[in-house]
Amino acid sequence: MRNAYVLAFVLLLWLRPYGGGQSLIADTKGPLDRWFQIVAHTQTEQPHWIAPVFTPTARLEQMFVYDVSRQNTAKGDVTNLGGTKGLLLIPNEHINFVLTPPAYFAHENAKIHDGFGDMSFLLKYRLAAANEEQGNYVVTGFVSTTIATGAYKNGAPHAMINPSVGFGKGWGHFDVQSTLGVGVPVGDAGKLGTPFSYNTAFQYVVLKKIWPEVEINGTVFPNGPNAGKTQIFLSPGLMFGKLHLWRRLGFAMGGGVQIAATHFHTFNHNRVLTLRFPF
Repeated sequence: MRNAYVLAFVLLLWLRPYGGGQSLIADTKGPLDRWFQIVAHTQTEQPHWIAPVFTPTARLEQMFVYDVSRQNTAKGDVTNLGGTKGLLLIPNEHINFVLTPPAYFAHENAKIHDGFGDMSFLLKYRLAAANEEQGNYVVTGFVSTTIATGAYKNGAPHAMINPSVGFGKGWGHFDVQSTLGVGVPVGDAGKLGTPFSYNTAFQYVVLKKIWPEVEINGTVFPNGPNAGKTQIFLSPGLMFGKLHLWRRLGFAMGGGVQIAATHFHTFNHNRVLTLRFPF
């Protein structure tokens, strides 16, 4: 499935040369040309920060993302191959669609089955934005849906809907990006709970390509099995990019670690390597 996504966007890059010019399939502008013009115009209207390692960005992005992570849990270390992003597309101005195929979970504990997790979809609508010359901010609404496709309890028992809002503001080389949302299970909400999540990333860009950051990632559990508890992580990270590879294709990479700052936490020391291919 992932190979199909990669092949699809490489084909799109081949049909549309990097940096303008005529299409290889027609002398006049076709649907792909018009689509990439919409993408370029949409991204020109917003700040040009890089997406943080953990905090979802309010910016609209078009890229393919592959993450690898490993975290400590009470039942042993767990490795996640794939992450929580996948293929991000800008089908029209103000809109971002994200398709995340199931990640694969490998457990250190031999008593727990390895397997694929849940599939998810995310729709973002950018409510307001201005680039660095016009105000340097962005505000976006999010709605994501997680489908319970996980095998051997590597996913949620029910589908979940997650409405949230994201926003960011920049000052010169410094920016702050935040999200606030809630998870609502489609079934057994009283039993599973409706956790509130919040994330804030503080970034500073050096030499236009190096982005050191510190994030705060938290979850509040007002009900469910962890009712009354809160977990907070302090998460240092570093991103590099973006670098131009070929035609429209770019590359960015980075990593970080989530370190528990509260006594209660469902995991700890979540180390992440993220590889990104914007196009």
